[in-house]
Amino acid sequence: MDPLSLFDHAFMRHALLAGAFAGVCCSLAGVFAVLMRLSFIGVCLAHAAFAGGLLAMVLGGDPLLGSLFLSLGSAAVIGPMADRGNFSPDTAVGIVFSTMLGAAILCIGLLPGSRAEALGLFWGNILTVSTRDVWLLGATALTAIAALGIFFKEIQAVACHRDIAAAAGLPATAIFYAILCFTGVTVTACLPSVGGLLVYSLIINPAAAAYQLTYSLRRMFLLAAVFGVVSSEAGLLFSYAFDLPAGASIVLTSSVVFVICAAFSPKRANRHTAG
Repeated sequence: MDPLSLFDHAFMRHALLAGAFAGVCCSLAGVFAVLMRLSFIGVCLAHAAFAGGLLAMVLGGDPLLGSLFLSLGSAAVIGPMADRGNFSPDTAVGIVFSTMLGAAILCIGLLPGSRAEALGLFWGNILTVSTRDVWLLGATALTAIAALGIFFKEIQAVACHRDIAAAAGLPATAIFYAILCFTGVTVTACLPSVGGLLVYSLIINPAAAAYQLTYSLRRMFLLAAVFGVVSSEAGLLFSYAFDLPAGASIVLTSSVVFVICAAFSPKRANRHTAG
């Protein structure tokens, strides 16, 4: 296979761009999920976005707008629910997840005619992404990078020690809610390319891999973004070369990256030394 032949096809150019942007978006959101012990947030908001897309189909609206509305709404509910209910955010995530799962199943039952488009939201297909999808992913990635660069110290304080950040006078609650909303936007932007089922893995795996290799948050963000992009592009190449499903190839590649990083993690060596 000639690697340059990939660029002869417009759909592959779109897929490569979408994969790179999705890798950046998902991995940056994943760093927050790993550090704040909210690994379930990805699958929760993915089901919320899926339910929103299905609801829009039932009502005859735009699935992408429906996905964005319900994923942002769910993200906006999780933080206040945990704070006012005096339980962990992970419990709030579980409540919202079960609600969105039920809503998605209900909407599937209400869909008239073929359910092919609904399954497309669930599985995703990066080879059929539109120009609008690529622009949305690109805008999300650039916004995330810009916000991270401008507010890095504040984000670092909240991601690592939310209570201490609040005691120091930082708007910790607002930053935490903003992180949840960013994750919701990321999941929605990635829905057409990776799908609601697989986006969870692309959020967690690159960030978890980066966590194995460094103690620095700045380097963790950088490594996670690199691993996310590498997983997306390498997965696309494998799928193109061996005629495999693109989304599954991307996710499995990210899993391989994590296994390699975990095997050669300096933290693992330190734990053995301490033991």
